[in-house]
Amino acid sequence: MKKLLGIVLAGAMVVSGCGAEAQAPAKESVENEEAVTTETTEEVKEEVKAEETEEETVDTTLKEVFAKHGLKVGTCVSSSELNKRSFKETVLSQFDSLTVENAMKPDSALNQAKSKEEGKVVVDFNKEVLTILEFARENGFSMRGHTLVWYSQTPEWLFREGFENSGDFVDRDEMLKRMEDLISGTFAKIEELGYTDLFYAYDVVNEAWMEDGTMRDNHWLEIIGDDYLWYAFYYADKYAPESIDLYYNDYNEQYKADTLVKFVETLKDEDGRYLIDGIGLQAHLYTSDNLPGYFKAVDKLAETGLKIQLTELDVCLGKYQAPLEATDDNLVKQGKFYYDLINGIFERVDAGKLKLDAFTFWGFSDGYSWRREYSPLLYDKSFNPKYALYGALQIKDKAGY
Repeated sequence: MKKLLGIVLAGAMVVSGCGAEAQAPAKESVENEEAVTTETTEEVKEEVKAEETEEETVDTTLKEVFAKHGLKVGTCVSSSELNKRSFKETVLSQFDSLTVENAMKPDSALNQAKSKEEGKVVVDFNKEVLTILEFARENGFSMRGHTLVWYSQTPEWLFREGFENSGDFVDRDEMLKRMEDLISGTFAKIEELGYTDLFYAYDVVNEAWMEDGTMRDNHWLEIIGDDYLWYAFYYADKYAPESIDLYYNDYNEQYKADTLVKFVETLKDEDGRYLIDGIGLQAHLYTSDNLPGYFKAVDKLAETGLKIQLTELDVCLGKYQAPLEATDDNLVKQGKFYYDLINGIFERVDAGKLKLDAFTFWGFSDGYSWRREYSPLLYDKSFNPKYALYGALQIKDKAGY
């Protein structure tokens, strides 16, 4: 069983086939992006403009709206973004949950030099992680952990003899030990730093399945074998405190629902108990997507009885590899899509058909989105509210209707 915390945590957290008309598009990993946080001259100008823009007053906030349905609402952040006044003020006013955008992924969270020195995998969070965790504590935010076992943004040296950048791969037994050290070390480091009580969920495995139902090829699979996924959740269940729910997270979920339903049934111990608590739906969507088809997938996954979270929501103008311009007509369509999507989620939660306790947007300003050319978020690059924001706030007459 997941390790029980030695003390009772103060302030207990709130319990934390698909598109029938479309074939799954060939799509790159939706997270294999570089952080878009480097401050350029253009971004500085946008920041000044944002601070000078008189925004339309909105009488409610995202966290107030989502709380009415018993949900946390979050966004992803980097420490450099939090240094920008307009960004920070929006985070503080609108959200109550945070995900570290990149710095808790393995390539940032693992220390190669210390791993060589100690002869085992060493987790060593950098200054950015510590800055965000302290910001979260000081301002009452909860945290989603992201991510442990992933084919991308994982250093090559983790898989090779002597933790070297090249050379022979380790064998299965050694790789299982390294996986265990990565997972146990992450939860131990969070506890050592005193931040365990902030976390309510953690993505144990990210993007392991393809749309055709096959396992994604990667070093974890090549070295350990098909059961690497079971071991990832076995170790997470062994070392994670009871207060942290364990998630499998993936994109194009509307095309993978049947695969994921079968997959989670394999994540049980010898007594038939689930090693997993929930399924994370990245929800990187497009205004051309079939929303009834998406809800069909959500409903199918909800039937597993596991918790469901939307973990990285953005809604791009247009379709995959075909962005549309941010014209008023296109932004209206986006606002309606956000309204209908979130309204449908709320209806399912309120009816008890969906065990969903948190909802995360993958950013909120188009200027900071990793898919900025699609204008996918709630505010424009100058932090002006879009129809999309009103859609998320469930203010129908301002969402484009």
